[in-house]
Amino acid sequence: MKKPIGDKELTVMMASVMALNALAIDSMLPAFPAIVGNLSLAEPNSIQYIISIFLAGTGIGALVHGPLSDRYGRKPILLIATVGAALFSLACSLSTSFEMLLAMRFCHGLMAAAMGVLVVSIIRDKFEGDAMARRMSTIFLIFMIVPIIAPTIGQFVLLFAGWRTIFDLMAFMALAAAIWLYYRLPETLHPENVILIKPHALAKAWKKVVTHRNATGYMLGAGIVQGALFGYLNSSPQLFDEVFNAADFFTIGFAIVALGIAASNFANSRIVERFGARRVSQTALISFIILGSLQVAAAEFAPASLPLFLILLTANMAMVGFIGSNFSSIAMTPFGDVAGAASSFQSFAKTILAAGIGAAIGQQFDGTVLPVASGFVLCGLIALGLVLWCENGKLFTRPGTAPKIPSNPRG
Repeated sequence: MKKPIGDKELTVMMASVMALNALAIDSMLPAFPAIVGNLSLAEPNSIQYIISIFLAGTGIGALVHGPLSDRYGRKPILLIATVGAALFSLACSLSTSFEMLLAMRFCHGLMAAAMGVLVVSIIRDKFEGDAMARRMSTIFLIFMIVPIIAPTIGQFVLLFAGWRTIFDLMAFMALAAAIWLYYRLPETLHPENVILIKPHALAKAWKKVVTHRNATGYMLGAGIVQGALFGYLNSSPQLFDEVFNAADFFTIGFAIVALGIAASNFANSRIVERFGARRVSQTALISFIILGSLQVAAAEFAPASLPLFLILLTANMAMVGFIGSNFSSIAMTPFGDVAGAASSFQSFAKTILAAGIGAAIGQQFDGTVLPVASGFVLCGLIALGLVLWCENGKLFTRPGTAPKIPSNPRG
């Protein structure tokens, strides 16, 4: 008889599945110059669409996989999506034009969306309360290691093979994950919790999210700040290569910045219950704006200083770590009765918004740090405006003193 999966194996399995998404984004970054040359791109900035189109796919896919898994089960939907991700990654490797590559990347993103949405659902099926929170924290800590090492993996592949081999590696790892899921993952959705797909009910839940002032403001704020992060992500290979003439330092520099985000996520898990999500995230948002302003000044007065750039950028990315998870938690608070549909819609909205903003910032790259730094400041100011709107102009409310939000708000 096959031994049932244990908690440790399930946690590592779910972290590994989520990590495939980070790998699909960050391992590609060192290959940008090679792809530009191989596919003869006339406009170098257009290479950034490889990231943006994948993110757009994950955003749209988030709307689909959650309801499907509520109806047909977590395992079959996750298994199909993982195999699909492997196939479309292989199709990216075989692409003969940039247009074909973008189309396959979008389809890859559609499949990869399940690896984020369904991991949370599976853990929620198996655990609740503190037990769920503890396992999700462990999953995210494991997951955060991947952005630190993924560019190094891509760079290592490029030492021995071409950029297409990076996509082949992604396909192999997704296929390996699918085999692991097939043999070891049990179905976690209990039969009594099966929910039929009812378009009217989904639309009603989505309307509830959109018309809730507090949730909408924090949802949009999270997406806008994440858009600033994606703007840096899209431009990062060009920043190190063209601005600082440090292409060989890219993987190390990228890892340093990623460590800032990982550290802030870890710190947030330790302090948020004590100080409250609003106080932590709003303090981080104001710091984000200040640090972005310092980056604008550095771009003007010390444009070629890589150490200064890394110090300010790492600090700013750490603020993103404090902002993102807390804004998302606040935005989800009112929707305990429709958590699945609300989570899928908010993930869709935030990812599509962030991908669009990130693409817009990235396309402004002009050989300087200024577009990315200005994007940080502008995104931070807009997000702050949304928070002030949500909170009726009052910031830093203490834990337990924030206005009570009805579970079924009207209008």
